[in-house]
Amino acid sequence: MVDEKFQILVTNLPPSQKVTLHSLLQSEDNDLWEAFGHYISDEHGTVTGIKDESLGGTYEGTEPMGLLWSMRPIPGSQQGLRLRKRDVLSPTVVQISVYSGHLSQGFSQKTPLASSVTERWHVAPGVKRLNIREEEIQGTLFLPPGPGPYPGVLDLWGAGGGLVEYRSALLASHGFASMAVDYFSPKELQLQHIDISYFEKAYKVLKNHPAIEKDRLAVLGLSFGSIITLSIVAYSNVIKPQCCVCINGSHLIPFDKNLFELIEEMKKNVDKLRLNEENQVIHRDVILTTPPDPPVKVDIGRINCPLLLVTAADDQAFPAVESAEDIEIMMEKAGNRQLLEVLTYPESGHLIEPPYSPHFRATNINLQLTKQKVVALWGGQTKPHAYAQEDSWNNILAFLWKHLYFNSILHSREASSSVISAE
Repeated sequence: MVDEKFQILVTNLPPSQKVTLHSLLQSEDNDLWEAFGHYISDEHGTVTGIKDESLGGTYEGTEPMGLLWSMRPIPGSQQGLRLRKRDVLSPTVVQISVYSGHLSQGFSQKTPLASSVTERWHVAPGVKRLNIREEEIQGTLFLPPGPGPYPGVLDLWGAGGGLVEYRSALLASHGFASMAVDYFSPKELQLQHIDISYFEKAYKVLKNHPAIEKDRLAVLGLSFGSIITLSIVAYSNVIKPQCCVCINGSHLIPFDKNLFELIEEMKKNVDKLRLNEENQVIHRDVILTTPPDPPVKVDIGRINCPLLLVTAADDQAFPAVESAEDIEIMMEKAGNRQLLEVLTYPESGHLIEPPYSPHFRATNINLQLTKQKVVALWGGQTKPHAYAQEDSWNNILAFLWKHLYFNSILHSREASSSVISAE
């Protein structure tokens, strides 16, 4: 699975030989991505990825998964590329090769000493993928192996548009039925029809599916999806999850209109967009503006389920840390601070993906506010960002297990005990 570590062992080398471990994959867009580390074999002529240090390359130190999370487009590629999995039913194929000497370029012109291929999967054996086209909802539901019923997760991505499935596929591989919802259409006419009621319909579709445990539901949002998550959980009379997770989001822009009107409202702050010295767009100040008095933001005090906030300290797209700090203050005042957990990761950027995904500091996007193709700065440094992705994913899974599995089992046992006591 893509969130599992692999082990690399190179044998039959001369002792103290300099070698380069190199990874290579071809994306679904036919772009080539690579990473490499410099090693020296031990007295037995072996290199062991889990204990030996890389002395240079795209990563350094003892980093067993550095050949994945430090991947970058090969030299000469288009700038601003992003690696995303579209067909989750096929594996990501990574070739691992060993080269003599410490190389940093020209791998395609060299003959490796040895090569191996690893397949990385988003779906575990037995996971089912179902197209959802009900109640005007467009999405994909992934069901875990086994008979069920399963706890359910409504999975909301950001403003990039399209139907993003790979996180839902991975959640289903961990025992959670997860429905990825397509809601950010590039057609403005359709955006006018996307309001809270759209997500209420999606929530009902998930809740009413025969394989779903109706009272064990969660909402998970990333980026713009977190804006929606906080609003719908706070204000909807239909969406009442047992817990919710927000990754690098904000409560400073309430989702109380349709998407078209919300984007139009954000366009009023388009002058807050900034460019760095590399002409990369910094988006965070569009959201982190001087608010009116009283400020217009989501009434977080209305949230009455456990909330996990994952925040990146170097997020250049959203004011995630500032928002989390204000959410904590608001929940303290409302008397529900005990429901909040906050994870903040230094030197990490906006795009916190599942583990071992490459770090994308800046990529090409079609910016909704200007309808232009730009290079957006997401922030973060590669190694700390890789740590954030691995640690946050483990914490998100633990959070969902706690509130969708463990607490439900505990409550069931308490109910059974009370019945026995009464008898």
